[in-house]
Amino acid sequence: MSETVKIGGKIIAGVDEAGRGPLAGPVIAAAVILDEARPIEGLADSKKLSASRREVLAVAITDRARCWALGRAEVEEIDKINILQASLLAMKRAVAGLRVIPDLVVVDGNQAPILDCHVQTIIRGDATVAEISAASILAKVARDREMTEMDKIFPGYGFSQHKGYPTELHKQAIRRIGVSAIHRLSYAPVKALLGL
Repeated sequence: MSETVKIGGKIIAGVDEAGRGPLAGPVIAAAVILDEARPIEGLADSKKLSASRREVLAVAITDRARCWALGRAEVEEIDKINILQASLLAMKRAVAGLRVIPDLVVVDGNQAPILDCHVQTIIRGDATVAEISAASILAKVARDREMTEMDKIFPGYGFSQHKGYPTELHKQAIRRIGVSAIHRLSYAPVKALLGL
């Protein structure tokens, strides 16, 4: 169960991203400042929750959080600056979108964007810190919804099923159809499948 970060009256924003591993689509980050007066039960690492549970929690987060914002980096940016830098850029954009300026930003993992406030990285923060769990859920839900929409625009790849991750179904589709406009050409598996 995730615990809310408490640091004497300071405003804490949790940040996490979704979409570092896929072969296609953007990387999307979320930043969330929770409202202690409106707690949300069941926050956890988004990867440990079912898709339907994530959807329910995403509605609760957007309804009850003090504020939240999404940030993203597009495929072209991922190919240009690499996925780590693109993830940090998406996180920075998410924090910049908050209408309340946080005193501290807590980020899942061991890499954090450079921000104009204090930043702390927390390994497995998406499973242990409520603010990061909430961000993890919003980022995952937003990206999954987008990849489901991309399935309509780029049929045949199965984006609504695997969300761009390198499943065998996805790799077979790339071999059969080639790459789409949302594939990450800098990724080694995509290069290998194209014979580059």
